Amino acid sequence: MPPQLVCEYSGLMDLEHVINRKMELKRKAELLKSELMKEVDIHFNEFVNNLIDESTVLESSSNIYPASAEKDSHRSRLRPPPEHGKLFVSRRSLLDELFEVNHIRTIYHMFIALLILFILSTLVVDCIDQGRLVLEFDLLVYAFGKFPIVVCSWLCMFLSTLIIPYAVFCTWARGYKASSHRTTRSLIFGTLFIVFQMFIIGFGPAYIVVLYDLPPASRFILILEQVRLIMKAHSFVRENVPRIFSFTKEKTAAVPVPQLTQYLYFLFAPTLIYRDHYPRNPSIRWSYVATKFAQVLGCLFYAYYVFVRLCIPLFRNISQEPFSLRVLVLCIFNSILPGVLVFFLAFFAFLHCWLNAFAEMLRFADRMFYKDWWNSTSFANYYRTWNVVVHDWLYYYAYRDFLSLFGRRFKAAAMLSVFTVSAVVHEYVLGICFGFFYPVLFILFMCFGMLFNFILHDRRKGPIWNVIMWTSLFLGQGVLLCLYSQEWYAQRYCPASSATVLDYLKPRSWTCHFHMDESRSDFFK
Repeated sequence: MPPQLVCEYSGLMDLEHVINRKMELKRKAELLKSELMKEVDIHFNEFVNNLIDESTVLESSSNIYPASAEKDSHRSRLRPPPEHGKLFVSRRSLLDELFEVNHIRTIYHMFIALLILFILSTLVVDCIDQGRLVLEFDLLVYAFGKFPIVVCSWLCMFLSTLIIPYAVFCTWARGYKASSHRTTRSLIFGTLFIVFQMFIIGFGPAYIVVLYDLPPASRFILILEQVRLIMKAHSFVRENVPRIFSFTKEKTAAVPVPQLTQYLYFLFAPTLIYRDHYPRNPSIRWSYVATKFAQVLGCLFYAYYVFVRLCIPLFRNISQEPFSLRVLVLCIFNSILPGVLVFFLAFFAFLHCWLNAFAEMLRFADRMFYKDWWNSTSFANYYRTWNVVVHDWLYYYAYRDFLSLFGRRFKAAAMLSVFTVSAVVHEYVLGICFGFFYPVLFILFMCFGMLFNFILHDRRKGPIWNVIMWTSLFLGQGVLLCLYSQEWYAQRYCPASSATVLDYLKPRSWTCHFHMDESRSDFFK
């Protein structure tokens, strides 16, 4: 080989060696970078978690009690130690923090894009079918009908809950220490409070709903407010009665009765646990409030288009066939997508937007209305994190009070009692609002919910259990939407042949076969 070619060949070999060496160094650098970032991330997460824990302790000690030492000592005599009740601290909602991450905010943008497609799809189909642009929103008009009755009824409910429990408690408390018949006095005023809870605020709204034949959304507003006010009144009495019992053992002259303004604030505050004082933010962000209410309105229209585009065509086709196992299975699996969308919308609209909007207007600083329930690998954790507001009430006033009465040996019975109370209330709400008895949710809650609570317990870890939980949730939403929707329309298109009790208890969708009118408004009503 000529010397010139040998030199060129050796030069190429050296160049290739340099390139390979450079690539190898680059790979090692990238590997070292990834390992270093993992270590930094681990130590950073540990640092942040420790910082959060320390700040939580500091905030709980500074926010729950006033700065004044006199008020601190006074409240320490009136309030049980922190370990005996819920601590309120200043913290943001989890989604508000997650939406600051671009990747999570993109998921939110995807849902907005899907809403835009629903709107365009509905407008295009209406233009093709009817030759004109249809913007009637007849489903929303029907669902929220007779709204003046709802407003007047709510005002009566709210004013009675504000005045009667407070007056009954104050009258009992101010004369309890000097009374020579304390037990009799407590029984009398306790009975008055129970009568108010059961008959005035309990029976009254249900009677109005049935008497005026309110449409479903209007019914939901009244019945859910009824349940909320009952829980609020119970918390107010439950938290303040022990203070009066402690007061009788002390020599202080002032009766520890909360002010009416404190109770009024509690009735609007987004919590079901009463405290005289809560951590407060220094100011109100009205732009934040407007954004949250706009998102609630957007979720409402989102649900409207989900029903128009996904539910109405589904049940219009199903109604043409007689009830059978094949029709039921197809209905359930076709209902999963709209059921899951409605599930997400209900969570986002109420637990995030609605509660945060009221918390901001009231400068209520503790925004932990939910936790990261979507990461749950057990149904036990899901039940604790899905709705923290209701869970706190059930935990402190149902579960812990049950254990305090019967002992810690009956934890299983206490858990069963909590599940039963929750299932009964959920089924009561659906039964009154839909106007028929079809205990699908009760069965799912008491049977499958209890079973999964023990099978998918907190010791279940790993991604597969999260997949199982999501699969169960998706299937459950499909079952609920399918069965309740079928029964809703069967109740309206197949009236009962007689007025016996069995006719009201037997699901009418099992035997009803009707031909659905193509008119959309007729389908809704």
